Amino acid sequence: MIASPPPDHHARSTGRQLVSPRALLVCIVALLAAATGILWIGARTDLDLRLADLTFDAKLRVFPWRHSWLAESFGHGILKIALTILGVAVVVVGVGAPFLRRKVITNWWQMRLRFLAACAVLIPLLTSLLKQSSKSHCPWDLTRYGGTETYFRLLETVPDWVSRGKCLPAGHASTGLWLLGIVVFCLPHRPRVALLLGAAALALGGALGWLQQLRGAHFLTHTLWSLWIAAAVTVLLLWVVGLPRFQRNECALANATN
Repeated sequence: MIASPPPDHHARSTGRQLVSPRALLVCIVALLAAATGILWIGARTDLDLRLADLTFDAKLRVFPWRHSWLAESFGHGILKIALTILGVAVVVVGVGAPFLRRKVITNWWQMRLRFLAACAVLIPLLTSLLKQSSKSHCPWDLTRYGGTETYFRLLETVPDWVSRGKCLPAGHASTGLWLLGIVVFCLPHRPRVALLLGAAALALGGALGWLQQLRGAHFLTHTLWSLWIAAAVTVLLLWVVGLPRFQRNECALANATN
């Protein structure tokens, strides 16, 4: 589904912004609106709890999907491993691309492979770092669902004695959300296809998060924050790539390696 660039784009891998300033502004406004919405859901509504209640068997005091093959073995095992291996492969190719002759991988492809590699590293890394410092607990840890921890709303003051839950944002979803960086292969020449690919990548991350929500491993807002982080990192990288200094460095690197 990745659209091939027009011939002139192979020759001009640098010197042109991937997205216009106006498009970047729209993305930033959308990110701010999304963050506001997620904050509202987590701080002012019971949607997280209501959705978790639907997947919890109150009589048996368990999440029936917790150890199901689809949610645990496939979603948290096979699919996670496959996406991680793919991510590592992308990073290796992205790092090694500049050292190959231009006839093997053109400058146009090199820059975009490095962009995708950056997403494969930064999105899961940032998500993991935030998760490790979070005091939010997973549903299955809460007394409401048979655990021992107290539920606190988003932005609610958490006592110092509460242990770190390390559950917000959803780390598992980020194993597939780095694929959001694939939009770069359709920019700037196929923006509508890029939008569709971006939506598909977010849907994949959302599906991964949903499988873990079925298990009682995450709340909805945990997954939504993971999607937001992935989108924010991608937009930030698109902005960086458009900076004149970055484009000059790209030109210098291309001249040095070809």
